[in-house]
Amino acid sequence: MIGVPLLRLCFKFDVQGRENIPRPRGGNYIVIANHLNWLDEFALLLLFPLEPRLHFLADPTMLVTRKFQWWLVRTTGGYVPVVRERHGDKALFQHVDRCLEIGGAVAIFPEANYGPKEGELMPFHKGFAHFAIKAGVPVVPVALSGTKDLWLRKRIGVVVGAAIPTAGQEPAALTELAFERVKSMLPAYSEPTGRKLLRSRLTHLF
Repeated sequence: MIGVPLLRLCFKFDVQGRENIPRPRGGNYIVIANHLNWLDEFALLLLFPLEPRLHFLADPTMLVTRKFQWWLVRTTGGYVPVVRERHGDKALFQHVDRCLEIGGAVAIFPEANYGPKEGELMPFHKGFAHFAIKAGVPVVPVALSGTKDLWLRKRIGVVVGAAIPTAGQEPAALTELAFERVKSMLPAYSEPTGRKLLRSRLTHLF
């Protein structure tokens, strides 16, 4: 990805659970993570293998208003179009099913919006659970820390949990299990001291 050297220059990534990152060409899966800011998509693309290709759900309007951000995403990953106003849109299910059928992986932020602050989770929507159970693929939970407010050389925490199998699961139970798993992986967060260069610019870059 063209932005990888720039990301590593701007931020320090502290990764735990690397052994849980799926191996390249080891089968498709769904990644779920808490969502705090624009950096989250890039953190996942940075860590997860190029194959299977990681696809994000994206409102087509965002592809227009955030052209550079999504151009960077598409250089390594891909996207599945989802219109927020069309709740339960069958086309979305078809797009995700097709992505998984052809061997892609899907990344979903189940909170469906930016979380209010570090260390807190909003309730998870059940869409990812329906997708994973129908496709018979595991769910890989990820906890992100430090991306709400950004500055130059800030340490970003990423915890990758063990994959959650979906065989025999019901959507509601899987959603609750995944929520508790991500919540348990989130570290306690305290505001670092010291200089915070380019804080406003990097926080609101996209």
